[in-house]
Amino acid sequence: MEPLAWEIGETSHAIRRAFDRRAASLGITRAQWRVLAHLDHQPGQRQVDLADRMDIEPITLCRIIDKLEEGALVERRRDPADRRAWQLHLSESAAPLVKKLHDLATEFSDEVFGNLDPAAIEQARTLLGTVRSNLAGLSPRTKASA
Repeated sequence: MEPLAWEIGETSHAIRRAFDRRAASLGITRAQWRVLAHLDHQPGQRQVDLADRMDIEPITLCRIIDKLEEGALVERRRDPADRRAWQLHLSESAAPLVKKLHDLATEFSDEVFGNLDPAAIEQARTLLGTVRSNLAGLSPRTKASA
């Protein structure tokens, strides 16, 4: 594996684990805070689309949503365009937890990135955006063409 790709992956993993430990103090798991974050950024996502974005199986997401729904943090609503599908929304009672997660993320980000030059951070954002664009443009390879 390309050393830069390895470093990006390892850094991403370290960031997630460190944030997970802090989020656990709020009584929430990685899977749960990721769902809440996705729904905060884009409310009304269909379950199947969110599972795809999170790169997890729909049944796995269903179990996570069940737990969040039991905790009155997420609501399932019928998709008006497709009665077979559910749209997911944060409930009103999720607002305090989501705010705490935002505050936690801001504090965490300040600790992790606060001593870095803002120009370097912006350059890294640009670089990572370009990498994501390159990835989006790749055609899938099959075993025969690899």
